[in-house]
Amino acid sequence: MAGFQQRFASKLSGGGVGPGNEPWPVFFARMAEQAQHPLLKRFYAAGTPTGDTPLAEVPLVAIDFETTGLDASKCDIVSVGIVPMTLNRIYNRQGRHWLVRPRTALSADSVVFHGITHSDIDNAPDLSEQLDDILEHLQGKVVIAHCCSIERNFLDMAVKARLGEGVVFPMLDTMALEAGIQRQPTLIERMFGARRKSIRLADSRERYGLPFYHPHHALSDALACGELFQAQIAHHYSGATAIGNLWQ
Repeated sequence: MAGFQQRFASKLSGGGVGPGNEPWPVFFARMAEQAQHPLLKRFYAAGTPTGDTPLAEVPLVAIDFETTGLDASKCDIVSVGIVPMTLNRIYNRQGRHWLVRPRTALSADSVVFHGITHSDIDNAPDLSEQLDDILEHLQGKVVIAHCCSIERNFLDMAVKARLGEGVVFPMLDTMALEAGIQRQPTLIERMFGARRKSIRLADSRERYGLPFYHPHHALSDALACGELFQAQIAHHYSGATAIGNLWQ
């Protein structure tokens, strides 16, 4: 098990550093001084755990977005789901869900995907009206998402469009963790009929015996992601694993 942890920790951590190859706490301290908007100064001033902090001691929050499309530079967020948690407990009653009016049009494909229609967002507020609350729920915690590049890029672009500067923070990616855990078949193995293992959220949860949740609702997907993370750590790591070995 130690060899497994070391092998995949080195692949996933990217050195456990933030932009500019700074340790995440150093980056946060610098941004607390350099950020111009009060919301971002407060967010960064809350800090982030050091990379050697055991997972069992890290405050966590699972997050999921529904969007108007997949390109963060052209699309926008329509709903946000957040569930605070630790490695041992999920605070479901403290979970929050926001429906917001995007600044780009809903596409037919996105409506089919998440079921949020034009009538649902006609009277919804712009994300700018909810950012204070959203960032407060994230600050001081390490954020978990399934394919974290989506949530990271969309929030950064959305905040930049509204506040004039973006936001970046360390994240734990349950999809990347599952990709490391599930060894994919080689070309030769595939030639003999072996199939690639799905690392989609629902399929990954099924491997750990977790219940099925109807997908594409930001709050239930955030909960599903948080539960998956707990199962991954319980089966393949431990609460003593340093956060810096796994975050991105």
